[in-house]
Amino acid sequence: MMQRLCLSWSKSNMNTDRHQIMIRGIPVDIVRKDIKNLHVGVYPPGGRVRVAAPGHMDNEAIRVAVVSRLGWIKRQRSRFASQERQSQREMITGESHYFQGRRYRLAVIQTPGRASVRVANNSTMELRVRPDMEPDKRLAVLERWYRRQLKEQLPGLVAKWEPVIGVTVGQWRIRKMKTRWGSCNAQARRIWLNLELAKKPPGCLEYILVHEMVHLLERQHSERFAKLMDRFMPDWRLRKDELNQAPLGHEEWGY
Repeated sequence: MMQRLCLSWSKSNMNTDRHQIMIRGIPVDIVRKDIKNLHVGVYPPGGRVRVAAPGHMDNEAIRVAVVSRLGWIKRQRSRFASQERQSQREMITGESHYFQGRRYRLAVIQTPGRASVRVANNSTMELRVRPDMEPDKRLAVLERWYRRQLKEQLPGLVAKWEPVIGVTVGQWRIRKMKTRWGSCNAQARRIWLNLELAKKPPGCLEYILVHEMVHLLERQHSERFAKLMDRFMPDWRLRKDELNQAPLGHEEWGY
C-alpha cells in the first residue's frame, strides 16, 4: 500500500495541472489542483513518488517540500524494493497462492466438469479445470473465486462497522485496482475494495474497509482522519504494517 504524508499550504482555485520533475535523481509526478494541503505519496511496487499540490505552488516550492522529506521517501522506496514478490503465475501444480494471509500449494486437477476452486486443507488449494484450459482462463477462474469469498465476508463487516463509525455505506464493490487497496466516493457513499485483499489476512481487509468508511466522515488524510482511525480502530497502524509487509504480486503496476 502506498505511503503518504501531508504538509499545510494555503488554498488555490487554479485548474488541475500534471507534469513530472526530477528531484535528487528521483522522478516526481506533480499534480496541481484545488486543494489546501500538499500531499506526498510513495506507491508500490516500484516506489513511484507523486505530489498533489495546491494550484498556486511553483516547482521550486514543491522541490523544497520534497527535499525536506527525502529521507522518508527513500525509506519507503527501499522498503518496496526489498518486499517479497511472487513470480508470474503460470497456474500449474506446485505454485504458491495466497488466501486470507495463508500460503497454499496449488493442485491443478484436470477434469471435464465445471471449473472450480476449493481449499482442500491447511496447505493445498485445488483448482479443477478442463485439460485444454489456458493459463489466463485458469487465473480468471481463481479470481472469480476470490471475488466470491470477499462478497461473502463484506456484508457482515459493513454491518459490524456502520454503527461503530456512525455512517451508512450506500454501496460497496470489488474490482482489480492498480495503485490502491480501496477508494471512496463520499458523495455517493460508495466504497471500492481491491480484489487482491482476498489474499491478505482478514484483519487487513477489515482495516481497509474501516479506512474507506472513515473517509465518509473525513475525505482527506488529515489529523482529524488519523484521530478518527485511532478512536474506531486503535490498532490500525499494526494492521497497515501487516498489509504493507505482505508479498506483492508479480505485476509491474501502471499508474
